[in-house]
Amino acid sequence: MFQPIMKFNLKLLLLILLPLAYAKASKPDSVYLFAYSTVKNNNHNGLHFAWSQDKTNWIAIGPEHSFVRCDYGRWGSQKKMFSPYLFKGNDGLWHLIWSLNDTDGAVGHVTSPDLVYWGRQTYPILTEKGICQSPEATFNNRSYQVTWKDKNGEAYIASTKDWVNYSTPTKTANALQQKQKLTVSGNVEEGTLVKVPYSTVENLINSYRISVAKGMQGAERLALSPDLFKDPVSMKVTLLPNQQKKISEELLGIFFEDINYSADGGIYAELVQNRGFEYNLSDKEGRDKNWNAFKAWSSTADFSIDSLNPIHKNTSKYASLLIKKKGESLSNEGFDGIALKAGEKYDFSLFARTPESKKGGLLVQLVSPNGEVIGSTSIPKITSNWKKYSSVITASKTEDKAKLVIIPQQTGRVHLDMVSLFPQNTFKNRKNGLRADLAQALADMKPKFVRFPGGCVAHGDGIQNMYRWENTIGPLETRKPLRNLWGYHQTAGLGYFEYFQFCEDLEAEPVPIVAAGVPCQNSAHHGCAIGGQQGGIPMEEMDEYVQSVLNLIEYANGDITTVWGKKRAEAGHPKPFNLKYIGVGNEDLITDIFEERFKLINDAIKKKYPEITVIGTVGPFNEGTDYVEGWKIADEMKLDMVDEHYYQSPGWYLNNQDFYDSYDRNKAKVYLGEYAAHIPGRHNNIETALSEALHMINLERNADVVTMTSYAPLLAKEGYTQWSPDLIYFNNTEVKPTVGYYVQQLFGLNSGKYYVPNHLSSSNNNFPKRLAASAVTNDNEIIIKQVNLLPVAVSSTVDIPYGEYHNKKATLTVLSGDLSDKNAKPVTQSINIEKEVKLSLPAYSFSVIKISK
Repeated sequence: MFQPIMKFNLKLLLLILLPLAYAKASKPDSVYLFAYSTVKNNNHNGLHFAWSQDKTNWIAIGPEHSFVRCDYGRWGSQKKMFSPYLFKGNDGLWHLIWSLNDTDGAVGHVTSPDLVYWGRQTYPILTEKGICQSPEATFNNRSYQVTWKDKNGEAYIASTKDWVNYSTPTKTANALQQKQKLTVSGNVEEGTLVKVPYSTVENLINSYRISVAKGMQGAERLALSPDLFKDPVSMKVTLLPNQQKKISEELLGIFFEDINYSADGGIYAELVQNRGFEYNLSDKEGRDKNWNAFKAWSSTADFSIDSLNPIHKNTSKYASLLIKKKGESLSNEGFDGIALKAGEKYDFSLFARTPESKKGGLLVQLVSPNGEVIGSTSIPKITSNWKKYSSVITASKTEDKAKLVIIPQQTGRVHLDMVSLFPQNTFKNRKNGLRADLAQALADMKPKFVRFPGGCVAHGDGIQNMYRWENTIGPLETRKPLRNLWGYHQTAGLGYFEYFQFCEDLEAEPVPIVAAGVPCQNSAHHGCAIGGQQGGIPMEEMDEYVQSVLNLIEYANGDITTVWGKKRAEAGHPKPFNLKYIGVGNEDLITDIFEERFKLINDAIKKKYPEITVIGTVGPFNEGTDYVEGWKIADEMKLDMVDEHYYQSPGWYLNNQDFYDSYDRNKAKVYLGEYAAHIPGRHNNIETALSEALHMINLERNADVVTMTSYAPLLAKEGYTQWSPDLIYFNNTEVKPTVGYYVQQLFGLNSGKYYVPNHLSSSNNNFPKRLAASAVTNDNEIIIKQVNLLPVAVSSTVDIPYGEYHNKKATLTVLSGDLSDKNAKPVTQSINIEKEVKLSLPAYSFSVIKISK
């Protein structure tokens, strides 16, 4: 498979590299190369190079360009490279070691054959106590000697033969002093000085120039001046039916992740926030002092949180009220208010008990901001032991900012837990179901599959935060809530049973994603001595984790005689969910630690469930180390499918329309699990939507190898976004699809079984990348999609080489507008079809023609 690290226009590449071909012949044989990490503004953003012939005048190779970046630790500020030390090993490879920070007893290590392509990074722990600063290394006696200094400046040494296993560190009086301080671009930098052939420098310069060229292409935007088009523009699309090919019928799906409050307070229809009193300060890692078990609750009584003899160990906290006088109450504000609709019914439930001998019931009210009671119910006398009580409340008026009020009808101590208010009108009227309007918006996309429960959420922030599917099934009071990696709380009310059920309701394939035994690549230290993804589940615990993944498949597909199939049946679904796919990992760093654990999981699945398609991962980008190393694993292990992710600019989509054309059709298929077009400000508008439409046309052409795709992220609650742009925004009462949503919907509604290649010609060949067409067929219809990324209308002619579609009525749907338009919607009309389709494609538009027999 041809998997280039960098792909872009060949003509531009030649233009960038030509100066080297004509360089003067008298080039030096060797030069000095200085490797350093910039100290300006405490940047330390990766490895930089400068070269010199005389050790005096230093020429930086792209002053701001990093040839390798540190992948260790949290997003952004923690991924820094301090005191890099570069040397040539006895294995012929370049080795780079560096200090990670001023807290951890580990160093970074990576190798390269040429200083351009760098392999997998590792972060060996050299000392359990203390830190490792200014590491350096030498080779002798068939091993490497690594030295470093602790925070007090004392030097230590340890040896290794393989950069995996290290000797016990000992103090040394002979700390290496091989780094030098040199002035580069006016700044004093500290690094390593080596002598190399000048060809090595040329390769580095080439790499930098390629990076510049890619940046230029990525910076290209869709906006053009209409003045560039003095003459009318026309195009002709000639379909080639004799070359048609079978393509994936599951090309378009959706990816749900609990980000931007997508689940609790979002598509999960529960109206009570913090219903189990389980919010914890650690959910937000101390960033919000008010984020605790009292969040969203208020009381006129003496209100405390207790955990003595709870309903279940997984939901150990509950409200303890001391009622001193009649009328004292406990109130919940919901998620920025509780939205109610006049005449609709709401299921109320809670667990309650009281230790008092004189027991009373509960009065439950829905109250508007002005104090008006707009719905109420009564719970009979509560008992001494935990018991679930349920009732129905009918709202008498529509209100967006109501609150729930519980008024005990007794004095003394009252305990309450798992307080719930659920609309009966959920999607498909499911109990513990989904918000009807949001779920319907997803159903209207006609997705062929649903990926869940998330990307980063699935593998979590550290080992202890991994999403464990078993904790999300069964009675709600037994499910184990989880700190959300995105900085809030997951009740697990929307769990694996509900996900599978939603897929079934959508008639979409379920695609669950499980962690590959490693946490998120941007994890903190949670559960591990070091940060980032390097701390995988200990190997002695992997058997249990692998069994957990196998149990998931049994839960989905096992009959009721199996342990987990029986649990599914007990939840109300005796028939299997017919799971076909499972993703293992999510845009992971492809490290030795990852590979070892991934292989265990994959092999176990393929042995017990060979019919299941395992989807691997090739990192968070469409190039670079993780992408290359991930594809190597896919090839070596003969994986069924890999999950690619990338978020790119409109310029990237314009200039990479052939990205998948060269992929080997006999190797792993591609699931493009996350992608979107990003522009400055991260808006979703006509420009981003048309960029995505262009990409989808190219994906449709390659749908024999790219078999599944899903935009990301899917949902975002207004005022609570951790990531933009998103496909659908919403608040408590409104659903607001974006322009990008309509592109996805048009592809979902107009998918095909066969792709019909075409030849496209234009009267203006100055902008060939900006016109595109695709055609697919089904049993009784042909669908033609066209993108016009020019600022003027284009006269389009499409020959229809199928007699059965001549002289028919067809539908034409067009999405167009100004590039900055965030509110454009598609418009559909009926048109007549003869032997060809003649249309005027509006400026900046996406058009879909559907012709039925």
